[in-house]
Amino acid sequence: MEMLATAAFWVGLGKIIWVNLLLSGDNAVVIALAARSLPPKQQKLAVFWGAAAAVVLRVILTVFAVALLTLPWLKIVGGLLLLWIGVKLLVPEDEEDDIESSDNLWSAIKTILIADLVMSLDNVLAVAAAADSAAPTAELVAMKYTLLVLGLAISIPIVIFGSTLMLKLMVRWPVIITAGGALLGWIAGEMMVTDPAIDTWVEHHAPWLEEMRVAAIIGAGLVVIVGMWLAKRQKALTAVKAAASKGE
Repeated sequence: MEMLATAAFWVGLGKIIWVNLLLSGDNAVVIALAARSLPPKQQKLAVFWGAAAAVVLRVILTVFAVALLTLPWLKIVGGLLLLWIGVKLLVPEDEEDDIESSDNLWSAIKTILIADLVMSLDNVLAVAAAADSAAPTAELVAMKYTLLVLGLAISIPIVIFGSTLMLKLMVRWPVIITAGGALLGWIAGEMMVTDPAIDTWVEHHAPWLEEMRVAAIIGAGLVVIVGMWLAKRQKALTAVKAAASKGE
């Protein structure tokens, strides 16, 4: 296939895999928690079938998301949401382990599927945006959907079966998370300037926003700056609360 020989294809595939690896950590934890009460053999079955069903549904949702991004203003809205997701990625979250486990295989699979769908908005939007930025024109629609299926097919199993390793790497080298947040901001900037509502204006009055990747750079910088500021602020508030509780 000709698309396999293009740099855009491989860059787009790399973006999709990287974004999905970063944003699927919570989903992998949910899978482990939902299956934790099953016998060892059934745990493997629950993880396999629950993840397989989640992959199929996520591909369908992402295809719909890509189609919706062709409508005016939706890329701008999606880009703003993606900026928020990138910032959120850089701010530490409180650990939650209130996922209900089950000692029944089918109940565990159902829990995994429902939880994955509920938690997959950020993944779906980010992957759709990455595919769209790699193949923004109608002529490249085949590349776009090939990227989607390949990217999801490669990255989701890696997350599911290598979630522990991924989480350890992110804790050991936080720069991985920072780089991921910057990538989301980059994709958001690329996406917003190609929105059908403003792309003609950008082409005639500010082509440098797209051609020189200025919008992408602004998006990446915005996510990193705001995310790091909020993370530092949250750390300070946590320290104050800890000191206050000790004083009591």
